Amino acid sequence: MRLKQWGVAIACCATLLLTACRVVDLDENDKPIIPADPNAKVSYENQTPQQIAQQTWNEKVQKAAQSHALDAATLASQLKSQPPGKSESVFVRLSGKVEQVDDSSAREKKLVLNVNGQPLTVQTGPVMRGNAIRDAAGFKFEDFTNQVQFAQLSRACNREAVKHLPPVDASWAGKPVTLLAALTLKDGQMVDAAALDLKQEAQ
Repeated sequence: MRLKQWGVAIACCATLLLTACRVVDLDENDKPIIPADPNAKVSYENQTPQQIAQQTWNEKVQKAAQSHALDAATLASQLKSQPPGKSESVFVRLSGKVEQVDDSSAREKKLVLNVNGQPLTVQTGPVMRGNAIRDAAGFKFEDFTNQVQFAQLSRACNREAVKHLPPVDASWAGKPVTLLAALTLKDGQMVDAAALDLKQEAQ
């Protein structure tokens, strides 16, 4: 092949390569920013539990709770139909009068509401326990690196919830409130209730 023909062939190859390539933006470290695959499996491998809780809070917790919270009647029905030995975490929206405020521990304050004739103890922080928020939000173990990271996410979600709550003290006793919370249904009981939003209503 003559030199001129080689030149034409190389030019054609270069043109094909350039047209097949897509310009990719670079981040602050000059590494390519690759768009996320919408069909890719969710992965939190490179994030701390606190980062996950903060970044997903509005979508997976607040919006989900506002859209899917059970009212008192639906909660009562679901509690009765809960299979023995099974547990399920759900979001609830309830209204009622605060029967009691337990502030004997400055770190684990709680209030008690009467829900369908049963007392419901609701954690208001600053320390909350249980997995109700994480599990009601639909986080799945298989999306995480290991059991430790998944367990730590519960604590991170509980800490994030406290940031959005008003301070609760003894003055709340006897006051009507509206509550948005996550709780776990287990063996006919409502346990590990964690407040997400709490407002006093006019008497």
